[in-house]
Amino acid sequence: MKQLIVCLFFGLFFQNLSNAQQNFTISGNIKDAETGEDLIGATVEIKELITGTSANVYGFYSITVPKGKYQVIIRFLGYKDESLTIDLNKNLDIDFSLKPAVAELNEVVISASNDVSEIQENKGSVSKLNITTIKKVPAFMGEVDVMRTLQSLPGVQSGGEGTTGFFVRGGSIDQNLVTLDEATIYNSSHLLGFFSVFNADVINDVEIYKGGIPANFGGRLSSVVDIRLRDGNNKNFAASGGLGTIASRFTVEGPIVKDKSSFIVSGRRTYADLFLKMSNDQTLKTTNIYFYDLNGKVNFQLGKKDRIFISAYIGEDLLNFKNEIGWNWGNASATFRWNHIFSNKLFANLTTTYSKFNYRLNSSFQASKYDWKANIKEYNSKIEFTYYPLNKHTVKFGVFTTLNKFEPGIVDVTNNEIYANIELDKRQALQTGIFLSDEFKISEKFVVNAGLRFSNQNLIGGKSYIYNQNNTETIDTVEYSKNQFHTPNFGIEPRVSFNYSLSSNSALKASYAKMQQYLHLVSNNTASIPLDIYLPSNNYLKPQWADQFALGYFKSTNKKTYEFSAEIYYKLMQNQIDFKDNADLLLNNQIEKEILIGKGNAYGIEFQIKKNAGKLNGWISYTLSRSTRNIEGINNNKTFLARQDKPHVLNLVMSYQLTKRVQVGAAWNFSSGQNVTLPTGKYYFGDVMVPVYSSRNDYRLPSNHRLDLSLTIDTKKKEGSKFESSWNISLYNVYARKNPFTVQIRESKENSRKMEAVQLSLIGTIIPSITYNFKF
Repeated sequence: MKQLIVCLFFGLFFQNLSNAQQNFTISGNIKDAETGEDLIGATVEIKELITGTSANVYGFYSITVPKGKYQVIIRFLGYKDESLTIDLNKNLDIDFSLKPAVAELNEVVISASNDVSEIQENKGSVSKLNITTIKKVPAFMGEVDVMRTLQSLPGVQSGGEGTTGFFVRGGSIDQNLVTLDEATIYNSSHLLGFFSVFNADVINDVEIYKGGIPANFGGRLSSVVDIRLRDGNNKNFAASGGLGTIASRFTVEGPIVKDKSSFIVSGRRTYADLFLKMSNDQTLKTTNIYFYDLNGKVNFQLGKKDRIFISAYIGEDLLNFKNEIGWNWGNASATFRWNHIFSNKLFANLTTTYSKFNYRLNSSFQASKYDWKANIKEYNSKIEFTYYPLNKHTVKFGVFTTLNKFEPGIVDVTNNEIYANIELDKRQALQTGIFLSDEFKISEKFVVNAGLRFSNQNLIGGKSYIYNQNNTETIDTVEYSKNQFHTPNFGIEPRVSFNYSLSSNSALKASYAKMQQYLHLVSNNTASIPLDIYLPSNNYLKPQWADQFALGYFKSTNKKTYEFSAEIYYKLMQNQIDFKDNADLLLNNQIEKEILIGKGNAYGIEFQIKKNAGKLNGWISYTLSRSTRNIEGINNNKTFLARQDKPHVLNLVMSYQLTKRVQVGAAWNFSSGQNVTLPTGKYYFGDVMVPVYSSRNDYRLPSNHRLDLSLTIDTKKKEGSKFESSWNISLYNVYARKNPFTVQIRESKENSRKMEAVQLSLIGTIIPSITYNFKF
């Protein structure tokens, strides 16, 4: 495989390079004419050659073609086409500004491909959502949610009712890399998963890679969710916001220096706690429950070739009951990026990010006090180059380094003037690496993207525990000095994807990707919760590996009104972790004793039908899949179903434009129930009842299904006014389905010698909400 990739890289690259003397390059930026925002993925088509390219995530494009006269057409979803005739006899630098299109009612488009269709792009197992589409999906309590919309796509499964945690193609929840302006977000949930941390008002672009992941991404096995913030309006000041049932939000943006720099600031907060303070019940008055988040971004154009972006996010959740029990957690991130155009063929981006996820649990009863603090920090730097040597090649290469600092727990306990401090081992890990990829056209129908990523990790300082052969006892402890590197792990990750166009409207796509992950999530939960603990790979916890193969057929109608896709995948995973029965995970410095290691398999087929234009828009997706694990020491060493295994997942997402100002939306989802391990018997040891459990994940909870509806009414806009507003009415869980969240086994109230299963549902009723949105 590695030899094949090298041959594809360099053989075709230099073969075409030798014929480049009569070629010239057109390059520049593509922006929104009204706001100055970059149009990510806007397409550039050379009509006479039936070829083209697309703008990168910063709106930059470059295309090299032979000398001649051409018509250049620029297209982007929701915008009017821009056309320009050029006589190409030298390199040209041309910027384009597209104006938003005003569509007639029967031409309404909420989600569609550009005329240079995604079907022709070499992106299998990739889904891209524009923010207009996301805002049409019925929202929980009126809050538009990126993560919930992603869960309606094929191959993406919900972590459970009331959670924004998700699984992709049979992987676990920690195998998804979620980034906000390239900064890692370790926990994307507010209010234990009912909301996500992403405010839709400031989001520009969302893309999820489920397979065929390019070489510039790494560190996770299953998926990459790449979320980009808007840059802000660099032409005029504007504001927008919403007043909802549970939360309100407000965004302001505008130019710092017109056409050269801009800013955007947005905030959101729930306010249930403010109403609780009005209660006559003293317990409710002293209860706090809320979340908030703040986003900010500025960018500066430093001449024609340089641009700087600075963005930041901070968010926090607080649960506090009677000032006796408190629980708060939150994320913080910051991103600095510098774009530099070396030439019309060489684009560079330097990115430095900081991420932090922290949580705190405390309690206070009379003279007893308990306080637990923990966090994980990440410092990342990456420089990435994009080189456009010829129209048939796009080369990306770069280097990266990531420093993780782990503080899994610092606990202070005070009881009757007795003080105790428990501090789990702090750990540090440094990852470094390089990557290289080349996307090239073998012919007009056949496109290949071949890539290679090399990475390594070293632990820095701290302690290393040596265990016996059965991993049950500690036989030695090695202490390293503060800055000493030790316990290296490394890997080579080849990636390759193919796109073969059967016609202008259909294509076959295939991919293979080897992925490596140095982080391990220590949790017995399938949903991401704030008390999750991350650990780096060490002498016992080896890096996770995955080999994934995918093959798909993609088809659209001539006018791109309908799109159909069918894709099969197979994933083999190594060094997957699970836990011994009755594992002790709480405040355990030597948690490796509780961990067992094995392998996993996941395979399935995904279908999706999308309607992109007309009054009725939306999609239907269905996934048939299986996810298994085989771990020595569990289930008598026999293969068992993973907890996230859900054979059947069906999603229907639709919106219908009733009139020019009235739109209705509906979302219905169905999925098989989650697998669980339940007691099948019990015995008594003296007066102590000891449960006897089934085989691992031997029972499946009842299936989940739910219907959500929404109605959006745009208020009539006054002539000449810039003020726009709308009302959104949402009904969540319309037929009051009590979906199972978990099952609790307890002694029967009628007979203590018998056990009974009790299903717990987080939401068992219809939840209405109303939100007033505005913009001026």
